[in-house]
Amino acid sequence: MEKVIRITILDMAFACLWPVVLLYWLRIKGRYYMEIGFLVDLAIILLSTKALGVITKKFQLPQVVGALLAGLILGPAVLGVIHESELIHDLAEIGVIIIMFSAGTEVDINELKKTGKASLIVAAFGVVVPLLGGFLIASLFNLSFMPLMENIFIGVILTATSVSITVETLQEMGKLKSKAGTIILGAAILDDVIGLIVLTFIMGISGTGESGPFYIVLLKIVLFFVVALLVGIPFNKLFNSYGKVHKKKRRFPIFALAFCLFISFIGERYFGVADIAGAFIAGLVISTTVHSGYIHRRVEILSYMLLTPIFFASIGIRIEISGLSWHLVLVSLGITAVAILTKILGSMLGARLSGIKGPDTLRIGIGMVARSEVALIVTNKGVSAGIIPVSYFAPIAVMVILTSIMTPILLKIVFSDKKVKTLPESGADAVA
Repeated sequence: MEKVIRITILDMAFACLWPVVLLYWLRIKGRYYMEIGFLVDLAIILLSTKALGVITKKFQLPQVVGALLAGLILGPAVLGVIHESELIHDLAEIGVIIIMFSAGTEVDINELKKTGKASLIVAAFGVVVPLLGGFLIASLFNLSFMPLMENIFIGVILTATSVSITVETLQEMGKLKSKAGTIILGAAILDDVIGLIVLTFIMGISGTGESGPFYIVLLKIVLFFVVALLVGIPFNKLFNSYGKVHKKKRRFPIFALAFCLFISFIGERYFGVADIAGAFIAGLVISTTVHSGYIHRRVEILSYMLLTPIFFASIGIRIEISGLSWHLVLVSLGITAVAILTKILGSMLGARLSGIKGPDTLRIGIGMVARSEVALIVTNKGVSAGIIPVSYFAPIAVMVILTSIMTPILLKIVFSDKKVKTLPESGADAVA
């Protein structure tokens, strides 16, 4: 008993260190911030995400929640002591790529094939139902001069799923390889592809499209997967042959990570496919190689120690909720409620239609709820194109905050059943 109390006190003492360091940082900011302040920014982010992660873990919550809260507290929404810089943005971008690459290396290819149909159906209904729900809630509150396109675009914003939060939470709980976890992962990737097609279509008919005609976008997406297949299969065979000759060496994670970044860049730059989709495909290619477990463990160290905390903190840091009127508060609550309910109901309906039964349907529905950076990116595109006013940033930000924090908590609840079926391990366990 004394040992447990002692450990708890030490954890809480560590958790209280970050405000002290923060105060010290505020004192030196004026003198040295322009030169080396980014070092202290990163140190504060790492300390605060871990500190609040320790606290949330004491309450039986995923540590991702603590990281999100840390960014929210440090950012403009609360204290305003850290703002998103180019360095934080770039590290966060690499962070989400590494999260998806790591998730891909853990996936059982055979199981993914089995759940491919279910993932597609879940993704389709997970787009259609929120699109309709977003259109209806926007129609209820909208007082603008161009209501139709604006209302449709709000629906488009609610379609996108941010898989990174769900993936990190399921990895932390050891449920990523469960049947529901595999379907969620596949559906979220397909959700992004379908969402991209819908976004491009809406931008096109509004006369503000930047990616060309609708059929061109669809063709690019198909070509990307063809190219990924043509590059991935030879790379997998070459990597396997080389791996069988040599034992586990540090060069393997380096080669694998370079391949991941290359595929991510090609997809985003030349085919208009999100870099996280390319990273996930690269992870799938590595998942069947002889050293996949070794590579996964090494990449997880990089992710856990630096990139993942920065990514989740950056979500909170970039959120600003200033200027909320009572009307916008009501809009925010309405959009958030519709975002959560339509995603859960749509995904559950898709799961039911694909033959999934029991508690897995609810797990899949909740796993698709988080929006985070995807919704903010889509909103930014709408504002830049003049489809929606800048005032919508605040309601969408509130929705992002609540869904990002609620999703890990709800996942913890619905996956608490110890009878959740998990697929056999194909590699070593992930580093916690």
